Amino acid sequence: MKSILFVTFLAVVSQSYGQGELPYREIPDYPPTYTAGTVAARVLDGLGFRYYWATEGLRPEDLGFQANKDGRTTLETITHIHDLTWTIINAARSQPNDNTVAKPTLSFEEMRKKTLENIRDASEILKKATDKQVSELKVIFKNEKGITEFPFWNELNGPIADALWHTGQVVSYRRGSGNPYNAKASVFTGKVRQ
Repeated sequence: MKSILFVTFLAVVSQSYGQGELPYREIPDYPPTYTAGTVAARVLDGLGFRYYWATEGLRPEDLGFQANKDGRTTLETITHIHDLTWTIINAARSQPNDNTVAKPTLSFEEMRKKTLENIRDASEILKKATDKQVSELKVIFKNEKGITEFPFWNELNGPIADALWHTGQVVSYRRGSGNPYNAKASVFTGKVRQ
């Protein structure tokens, strides 16, 4: 009997901790100091929180919603955000974005999880970086023509700002498909009101 209870306990624990809660249900505490890295990381934390709640509880009809025939569906917008987070994490890791490699096809849930993990991981790297390390970061693109590099400044006004922009679109689209954003998620405090 004890062994059955122990195995059941292990199964519950491994399921609970193995999958774990996705990052950014709430924004983590802010760092004690302002540096180039902690400020950039905090912007990413804001993106993560907004993305978490913009994509929480989306239904198939929400994912298929399209504001007009020429625009992206919600799922296509989420796929674009996912791609942007690869550019964000690759810059934080000083790795190139290799456009010569095919991207794997992911389900919505897999893409959502990986997007949030990319944001969190980039934030964690930046929080630990010195100002000098941040100033040396590059956004690197690799394609069949070669390698192109941009300073980290382009990361801020490019992929990070673009991901925020498109996350707002997801919120708008889900309203259009009849499934509004959780109003208890406060983007100002980064907490969920009770």
